[in-house]
Amino acid sequence: MTTFSERMLDELASGQLDEAKKSYASALRHDDDETIYSLAEELYGLGFATQAKRAYENLLAKYPDEDQLRTALADIAIDEDETDLALDYLAGITATSDAYVEALLVMADLYSSEGLVESAENKLIVAKQVAPDEPIIDFALAEHYFSTGKYEQAIPYYRELLAAGERRFSGLDIASRIGVAYALTGENETALGYLEQIKATDLTPDVQFQLAMLYAADEEQSERAIKALEELQELDASYGGLYEPLGRLYEDKGDLDQALITYQAGIATDAFNIALIVKAARTAQSLGQMEVADDLYREGLINNPGDLALTLGYSNLMVALHDHINNINLLSQFLSDDDAEVDPTIYWNLAQSYQALEDFEMATKYWNAALPFYLDNADFLRQAYFYFREEGELALADQAISSYLQIVPDDTEMLALYDESKND
Repeated sequence: MTTFSERMLDELASGQLDEAKKSYASALRHDDDETIYSLAEELYGLGFATQAKRAYENLLAKYPDEDQLRTALADIAIDEDETDLALDYLAGITATSDAYVEALLVMADLYSSEGLVESAENKLIVAKQVAPDEPIIDFALAEHYFSTGKYEQAIPYYRELLAAGERRFSGLDIASRIGVAYALTGENETALGYLEQIKATDLTPDVQFQLAMLYAADEEQSERAIKALEELQELDASYGGLYEPLGRLYEDKGDLDQALITYQAGIATDAFNIALIVKAARTAQSLGQMEVADDLYREGLINNPGDLALTLGYSNLMVALHDHINNINLLSQFLSDDDAEVDPTIYWNLAQSYQALEDFEMATKYWNAALPFYLDNADFLRQAYFYFREEGELALADQAISSYLQIVPDDTEMLALYDESKND
């Protein structure tokens, strides 16, 4: 004979919500307690937490010593952000209860969600002491340490699961988790040993990416890294982290065209990724595709106004193209923001543009402003020296050439100019 609980679940499955409400009320009145408990579990799993909660509360009123009901109600309270209520339920479970370990796990989950990492860890350690052979506790400890970045502490618990024959746990491939943990501790060879044994069908995007990064760390494995990242792109093109390393690998092998395509594909998935925009623009510039580079910087600044990296990159491009008026406009607008982070490259680029436009008063201002920041930059010092000498700023010229010769002491041309200045 069909129970009211079974009827309700069938009605929910077929979308008969009004009928399901009636069957639910009848189930609470007429079904036996074991059936109601099973119904509550099913309802909670289906997302009907309110109905599950009512069923559990009715049962707890009849069976106040059944602590499994308290842990179930605590789970629901946690889901509903009723932290105090969850703790009240759990506080009633003592160390002699059969539900004590489960209560400890629920409390650990609660503390973890509240950011109380040490409290969560303490509950898990107690659970391990009470039930040392329970795989669920090893898994909980491993995941706790993994999620808090304590990968070395996570590994032994994952390995205990493997040793117990638990290759998969809670839908997670344990070998892949161990491999990623080893990779994140820098033990690349050991990590590869675990990750390479995983079937392609079991590779998640995160694990596939980690495997690719392990290959990328070894120059001799760069082609395998490229292949792994390309496969990841086919698997999940929205995985934003793949584009920068894949583009860099293409750059390293001299394939700038493919690098640019890769960076642009990454930008298509995330128009606010400044690092990708800068890399794409620089690559386009290296390929002589100046209009592409210009478009990338301009669109990047529309989406990320006032960004320093994009502003500097665009300014460098304008200086290279001798587009000095637009460079001055760009940098002047940037500097007009009192909160803007000023990089000395701005002074250098303004100095070059004002000099090119023969506005020597402004050029001198910015060459002078940039000088203290570039006393270890030979390219800057050489440029600055010739500018200061031409403008009769002899003290600044002497500072620039003296600093230059400390970096490039065998530059015969500059040595001769230095000697000449001392003899004058």
